[in-house]
Amino acid sequence: MGRLRQEGYDLQFRANHLLVKVPYATDSRSVAYGYLASELTLSGDCTTTPGTHVAYFIGSAPGDLPCTADGQVLTELINQSGPINLGEDLVASCSFSHKPAQGYPDYYEKMTTYADMLLAHAMVIDPTVTPRTFPPIATDEDESVFRYLDAASSRARIGAATDKLRLDKVVIIGLGGTGSYILDLIAKTPVQEIHLYDRDTFLTHNAFRSPGAATLDELNAAPLKVDYLQDKYDAMHRRVIAHPEDVTEQNVDELRDASFVFVAIDAGPGKRLVLEKLEEFGVPFIDVGMGIYQTGDTLGGLIRTTASQRGHTENVIEKLSFADQAEDDEYDQNIQIADLNMLNAAMAVIRWKKLFGFYLDLEREYTSLYTIDGNHLLNEDQGL
Repeated sequence: MGRLRQEGYDLQFRANHLLVKVPYATDSRSVAYGYLASELTLSGDCTTTPGTHVAYFIGSAPGDLPCTADGQVLTELINQSGPINLGEDLVASCSFSHKPAQGYPDYYEKMTTYADMLLAHAMVIDPTVTPRTFPPIATDEDESVFRYLDAASSRARIGAATDKLRLDKVVIIGLGGTGSYILDLIAKTPVQEIHLYDRDTFLTHNAFRSPGAATLDELNAAPLKVDYLQDKYDAMHRRVIAHPEDVTEQNVDELRDASFVFVAIDAGPGKRLVLEKLEEFGVPFIDVGMGIYQTGDTLGGLIRTTASQRGHTENVIEKLSFADQAEDDEYDQNIQIADLNMLNAAMAVIRWKKLFGFYLDLEREYTSLYTIDGNHLLNEDQGL
């Protein structure tokens, strides 16, 4: 079944039968979608060699039979006309009999063979039709953190690499522009829990530097940032947990058991507390910063990504965001632009994925600086 799903077939299981959705030609020379059905021979919870070469056909309408492109019933394929009751109100229009010399070694070969026979006639009418529709597949809570299967990883065959990101607890501190884009990317990985810390309200200016599009009604409701974003991403990723508060001395111990932390807050005493405590706890983290200034009617500046791992923390505090330094007042305008927030978040998440072996990392830089003017990217602290 895994290969059928991986290749995008729409599967169902009813009355101890495997159903595969397929396009077929009708007697009116149009294309409709029906189902191929096969009994399931199991050993425990795994399929074995199909018990029979026979498959059943369930048309889009009761009694519908598959036809050639010119509307003639496929009598050479049909070995029994229906109705055929398969149980649980599942009624087939007919059954098919096409047996290879060695039989079918598995359900993939059986179902795709019959599907291709029907598809050949349907494609004469509409060359774009396909049984490989890659439908969303709902999951149970004990099966996945995703509410539907991660078809992107399976389709690209990068499941082993993706598994490296199956961390227990990832924390995002600060859900303004950059932090919200970090959440957008982390929510598409198999992290078991995503914790969000921010006490602020989601206001109109936040809508212009966050992923997606907030509705007017949502903005009028003035939700907290963490509640608004938790609601958005819960549609895809289970266990996105909102903490409507900043990280302070009173709750910083909640970070002690984190697998990883993204710090996306303005520089100052609160940020210094967070970074120093994370170093004390031995929790790896990435700190992001943005220094954008205005010159006339244009903007310049840079964005920074600084990573810290156990044993490689000495480089972090000295690279706090520019607003932490009194002499850098020109940067302390809190200018944020969605594309730069998004780029800063992407660089942070790419660095995170490097740290955990998802991406190849030969230089092992711990700090990177992107300058808008000149499009320069500078790596520092390499191979620490």
